[in-house]
Amino acid sequence: MTENETHLMAIDMLCCHLGLSKEEAQKQLGIQSQTDLQTQIMETQESLMGLKR
Repeated sequence: MTENETHLMAIDMLCCHLGLSKEEAQKQLGIQSQTDLQTQIMETQESLMGLKR
């Protein structure tokens, strides 16, 4: 089983059994969605570019 499949199974279990949203389940597992990760990368890059000015 790949890591992605394992995460999906864990997310499904948290959503079904505890009534969490997908985002809440990911937060509980310490998993960031790809969109959140991209946003964080862009913010870091913008901050670094601001330091060079």
